[in-house]
Amino acid sequence: MSLRLHDTAARAVRDFEPLRAGEVSMYVCGLTVQGPPHVGHVRAALNFDVLRRWLTATGHRVTLVRNVTDIDDKILTKAEVNGVPWWAWAYENELACTRAYDVLGVLPPTYEPRATGHVPEMIELMQRLIERGHAYAVDGDVYFDVRSFAEYGALTGQRVDDLQPAADTDTDDRKHDPRDFALWKGAKPGEPDTASWPTPWGRGRPGWHLECSAMAGRYLGSEFDIHGGGLDLRFPHHENEQAQSRAAGDAFARYWVHNGWVTLGGEKMSKSMGNTALVDEVVQRVRPVELRYYLVTPHYRSTIEFTDAALQEAGVAYRRIESFVRRAIERVGDVAPSARPADFDAAMDDDLRTSAAVGVVHDTVRQGNGALDRGDDAATTAALGAVRAMLDVLGLDPLDPRWATAAGSDDRLAEVTDGLVRLALEQRQAARARKDFPTADAVRDQLTALGVQVEDTPSGPRWELSR
Repeated sequence: MSLRLHDTAARAVRDFEPLRAGEVSMYVCGLTVQGPPHVGHVRAALNFDVLRRWLTATGHRVTLVRNVTDIDDKILTKAEVNGVPWWAWAYENELACTRAYDVLGVLPPTYEPRATGHVPEMIELMQRLIERGHAYAVDGDVYFDVRSFAEYGALTGQRVDDLQPAADTDTDDRKHDPRDFALWKGAKPGEPDTASWPTPWGRGRPGWHLECSAMAGRYLGSEFDIHGGGLDLRFPHHENEQAQSRAAGDAFARYWVHNGWVTLGGEKMSKSMGNTALVDEVVQRVRPVELRYYLVTPHYRSTIEFTDAALQEAGVAYRRIESFVRRAIERVGDVAPSARPADFDAAMDDDLRTSAAVGVVHDTVRQGNGALDRGDDAATTAALGAVRAMLDVLGLDPLDPRWATAAGSDDRLAEVTDGLVRLALEQRQAARARKDFPTADAVRDQLTALGVQVEDTPSGPRWELSR
């Protein structure tokens, strides 16, 4: 079975056929760096990270572009409120986004362009649109004429007459139609001089939609395979991207893939609504790898209701996987990732059904634990190799060094802790050998009180931190 993906434009799951065999080009909308990222923001990055890993695992060379929107009305407003230059505010929050991506194990994109670095490409795109009769300039602004392009609304299945005004400028007086959207916004009195660039129509700054079309074209060409982003970006952002790019003569994206929301209290997680869970804060309560497990396990198009209880349940489930991996290594040594179960591959090829794929991981873990209990080293080795191969696709391998780094662990501290616990376990074993069971039980109870879980195995006691 080959990969099938839900294409928003087709409103159906389609066979994925890349433009060039063995290569995949993908553009994913990054964040507008107006503030630090919350859990809802990073879900898209995680979902498309899993897609990228799966494509790579199945033999494709992936070029992934994820942009940074570093100039925007909200950035200017928040920078002014906080009394700092807009570019300093944007950069501070760009670093926060990068930190969130890194701590959750998101692989770096092939290219990560900033909007402010691609004004020449935006000017060129606007000129093409004006020449083709799809855009017009008025008093320093440049607008896209939605009625000039018959396919406008095709991505989301809407008619122009049914749409609300674009509401992206202070007034619609200069527009041919209130639904026309801004490609370029002329500089306004009171705005920082550094927040505008010269164009043939006067100084100004880009509209949000123009930025992505220009950057996608710069790095991926006039046609590419996948455009990804959150469900909330379908309209107006992605509709407008597709319209302006195709109106300019580019084929643009062949597949549109959108991930579902993360909600809090039944509402979409949003800074404007004030119902967010910042990544920097959540990873102080749970390990980053457990937050990643929580966000990538559900199907990417499903809605995730964010609760502490669900997050804790996800942590328990992940620790069952982690416990098997560590137990198996103690028994058979380090085993490299090997062949994945066919059911796992089938689930991933079926529109990235990660929930079913994770179910295969747990099934294999149960088989591996049974092999450990039987002392079947061959079966343990096979299960460990398969589990690691599957977890590698999901970015969840407990042996990946990034998780030790993300957890902020100190190798020397871990070594000392292990030595102290093993010393206590030796004392417990000595007490049991002389049949001093009250002392042996007391040692175990003291370790349990400290958060150390002890398991007696045929090869001797082993320990791990309880959570």
